Amino acid sequence: MTPADIEKLLLALPGATLSIQWGNDRVFKVGGKMFAVIGFHNDKSFGGMSFKASSESFRILTELPGIKPAPYLARAEWVYLDKPTRLPAKDLKAYLTRAHAIVASGLPKKTQKQLGIAP
Repeated sequence: MTPADIEKLLLALPGATLSIQWGNDRVFKVGGKMFAVIGFHNDKSFGGMSFKASSESFRILTELPGIKPAPYLARAEWVYLDKPTRLPAKDLKAYLTRAHAIVASGLPKKTQKQLGIAP
């Protein structure tokens, strides 16, 4: 998956928004809470990506090559991929969709309902 494909997927999730922060980084949020980040270098080249993971997924993913605990967010069980190709596209889509669901589930029920994510 290309960064553009990933961005399209993330923005298609219910209530997902995009903001540009920390220079060129694309920060994806649901209900104002981050669930994924795509980083870019100053020359606009891909600089890696991070996303929220479940406890089990965090342990599994961080044992794979090119995937490690995300700087600054590891204690919140975020993982960092140096290239989106570290995971098959199908798996990456599933992990990103799950990252959205994990963060969305922590939002107040009223916010979930407003965003169309109510259980």
